[in-house]
Amino acid sequence: MQIGAFFDIDKTVLEVNSGTKWVGYQWRHRKMTPLQVGRALTWLVQYRFGLLDFDAMAARILASYAGREVDPIAREVERWFHAEVAGEICQEAREQIEHHRSHGHVVALLTSATRFLSQPVATILEVPHVLCTEVEIEDGVITGRTIEPACYGPGKVVRAEAFAAAHGIDLDRSYFYTDSYSDLPMLERVGEPRVVNPDPRLRRTATTRGWGYQTWRALRREGRGAEHVGSESG
Repeated sequence: MQIGAFFDIDKTVLEVNSGTKWVGYQWRHRKMTPLQVGRALTWLVQYRFGLLDFDAMAARILASYAGREVDPIAREVERWFHAEVAGEICQEAREQIEHHRSHGHVVALLTSATRFLSQPVATILEVPHVLCTEVEIEDGVITGRTIEPACYGPGKVVRAEAFAAAHGIDLDRSYFYTDSYSDLPMLERVGEPRVVNPDPRLRRTATTRGWGYQTWRALRREGRGAEHVGSESG
């Protein structure tokens, strides 16, 4: 059986939450109203504290994309990613991905983001596998629905278990890196949980359980790489 190394994207592989930057981009280009921005920022806060109804949020967002062609959206997101997000990739994420790759581990992104964001991240980091929230597409057009289960909370476990079965991976010996309390089911499912840049609830849980946590930063930032064990500081 092989060992897997699964990485969340926002606030883990990336130092930032890509959703926040996307909202800013949409606002600057007058593609969102003030009401839409306010709603999106509320969702982002709820996500940060593990309180988000992800399915309801995804359904509302995707409904607004129903009937739109995929290719122009994918091109726009990719341009935005390289212009505003690629520089936010944490140096420690690059190092850990390379570490696992050099040890023959199966490396995958495991994220609630859609493939619009996660594929550019995978491409730039040469990660061969992407487990993400999949948008339903028919004849090159978005239907406004996701392919269940969404890759969020317990849905990440469902996706990871199916992937592990298909690739001969022993999850009891595998790693998962994340910042989010919503990922607690997946952290509990693997044998090697790794907490990175944790939100407040996950920080407390990591401290209580003795997992410790790490602080990862983009290369252009200072103060990289601190690891904390059994401490609320940092």
